[in-house]
Parts: sequence; structure tokens; C-alpha cells
Amino acid sequence: MLTLFYDCYCVLNKVYSEKAYLKQALADTPVEEKNRPIIVKTCYGVLDNDAALGYYISVLSPKNPKAAVRTVLKIAMYHIKYLKKHPYAVIDNAVELVKKLGKGGVSGYVNALLRRFSEKEIPLPQDNIKRLCVRYSFPEFAVRRLIGEYGESRAESILSAQGGDTTLVFYEGDGEEYLSSRRAEFKKTPFENTFTVKNFLRNEDYDRGIYTYQSVGSAAICAAVEGGEKLLDACAAPGGKSVNLSRRFQKIVACELHEHRAKLIESYARRMGVDNVEVVVSDSSKRTERFVGAFDAVLCDVPCSGFGVAFENPDIKLNKEERNLAELVALQRSILQNCAAYVKNGGFLYYSTCSFFGEENSENVEDFLKRNEDFELCALSSPLAHEKKSCGLQFLPDSSGGGFFIAKLKKKG
Repeated sequence: MLTLFYDCYCVLNKVYSEKAYLKQALADTPVEEKNRPIIVKTCYGVLDNDAALGYYISVLSPKNPKAAVRTVLKIAMYHIKYLKKHPYAVIDNAVELVKKLGKGGVSGYVNALLRRFSEKEIPLPQDNIKRLCVRYSFPEFAVRRLIGEYGESRAESILSAQGGDTTLVFYEGDGEEYLSSRRAEFKKTPFENTFTVKNFLRNEDYDRGIYTYQSVGSAAICAAVEGGEKLLDACAAPGGKSVNLSRRFQKIVACELHEHRAKLIESYARRMGVDNVEVVVSDSSKRTERFVGAFDAVLCDVPCSGFGVAFENPDIKLNKEERNLAELVALQRSILQNCAAYVKNGGFLYYSTCSFFGEENSENVEDFLKRNEDFELCALSSPLAHEKKSCGLQFLPDSSGGGFFIAKLKKKG
């Protein structure tokens, strides 16, 4: 177990101290392969319950432990409380880990704190806002906004939504036949050759481009886009939507600000055998003259808070502040306004996020329409459960499997 805890620590240290994304930290950190499934489960679990684990430490400790010790405590607490591991074995290994990290001087502190944790149930805060923040590890400003938009009961339902089954999109053959032949437990989604699957293990057919992973919310956004000749995907990495939409457009231009992320799109398209996606390193908030009036459709799947998919990416919830949201909204509006110039007369402009906040969604579209009289709002529908907002469709985690938004605008003329 010591090796397991150490590998978890190395991954989480990159997330906490180096601000790395969890998926990248897991990919970049050498770990003992036989332990990889439990390492992944632990790292996701610790981050998904980060605020709760931090709260337990604050209740039990008169002092705030340093970062390395705090991470070890969170790993151990997660194993005791959420994985129901035997406390004595967990505590012994946590003590050995702090010694291995050169912090033997706090081994007694770690031992005592974890023993108290294993022996008593710590109640959540009585204040409802603080209770929700701790229980679901969401920042307070996000909880307050969610309650303001959806009410307390629905807000807690949204916060409590857990990641569902794996969603697979098949690009070759009949997905239902493929999964049935392997005796997989699956359900059809409303989207073409797209299925949710329980306990699916990736195999060589993924590398051959037979299928890929894509959330059902992303599939819903792609399904809302009307096919045509040429589409610009303005914020395209890692490439899932570009590749999905390549089946309904003759040409896709996929833009990405960062070169290393642009390479992810190229790799994705190559794996899926798609040859009509052109990847361009470009800032979609700034004008590119050759794009002006060149596209039948433009998809602005803009950078956003990501809270709508936090159950899949729990590191999203770390270090988020209210001012970050204001900065994102300004960027979102800049991208939408700039990319509007790229739409042909009679063409379509799509705006999407993986957020459930109106400030990032309908309010941005409303602002755009006020300033751009040459665009009009189009009606949208989806077979996936959704709520109709003033300017688009809102998918929510507790009913749709994720928090996504999509709006469709038409350029007059």
C-alpha cells in the first residue's frame, strides 16, 4: 500500500502544487501498472471530495499542515471514509509515506489526526451554503449562483450528480452489434451510433478508430449543428466535436490557440481516419482576414468555467474564484463577436459551453444579439432532456448526464 500511496501522492502533488490537469498528471507520472485502476480512482476521489477532506482536516487540526502533509492526509482520509479501508493499515502507510517524503517529524501528528478521524463522525456545517460547499466540494460563489438560478432543491440535485457510464461513438460498423457480440451492458442514446456502456475497457479498436469516447452532452451539441459545406470549429481542442462533425461537412477548419493542443486535434483526426479536418493554430478572439465570410457554419465552443462537467473533471473545482468567471465571460463575448464575421450570409453561428450558469450562456447570447442586428435567434430542439432558456437549450447533469448549453443564430441575408 505504501507504493500505492506514494504514486497517488506524486500525481496529486502535480495537480495541487504545479496546477497540472489531473488527466495529464496521470499520463505523465510513472506508476506501478498493477495499481493504476486504484490510483486513478483515488486521485479522482480525493479531488472530487477535496473541500470535504480539507474541512475534516480543519476540524481536527489546530494548525494548517503544509502542502505535502495535507495531500497525504487527504489520500488516507479518502481511503478510510470513502473506500472503507481498514484504518490501521491506512494510517500506518500514511505515516510511512511522510517519513519517505523526508517529513518524519510530523509522523506523530499524522498518526494522531488520522486516528481521531477514523474514530469519530464529523458533522457537516449547519449553514446550508457551507454544507453544500463541503459536501460537494464546490466553491461558495458557484453554489450561491446555482441556488440563485435553480433554487436550493434543484441546485443540490445538480451538485450531487455523479459521472454516468462511458459514452462511445462508433465511426465504423454497427455499434449495437459490436457491443452485443462482446456481451457489454449498454443503452442506446438518441444520437447516431452512440451508446452508454457500463464497465467498458478500452481495447485495440479504439486505436484503430472503430470508436471513440465522447460525452452524451457533446454528442447533443454536435447533433444540433446543421450540416453543410464548410465549418469553422473556433475552439476545437481536443478535437472530438470537429471529428464528429466531419461526417456532416465537406471541410472542417479546427482552430486552437496553443500549438501543443492543436497537435491533439491532429492526433485525434488521424486516429479516427478523418482527412477533411484542417488544424490551424489561431486565436479565435482576434480577426483572421481569410476567414471572413468563408463559412456556412461557425461553432464557438468557448472556454468556460467547466462546472457542468466537474463530475468528470474534479480538478476544475480547484482554485476557482468569482473573478475568474468575469474574465471568462469577457473572453467568451470576444470570441463570439469576432467569429460572427466568419459566417456567410444565411449561414449559422453556434455558441456552446459546458457550464450551467446563465452568465456564461443565455446572457452572452442576449448581449450579442443586442449588438448584432444582422443575426437572429433560431429555434432548437434536442431528444436529450433539456431546459429551454431565453436563447438556447440548457442540459443539466442530473437529467442529461452533463451541464451543457447550445444556441443557434442565423446571419440574415
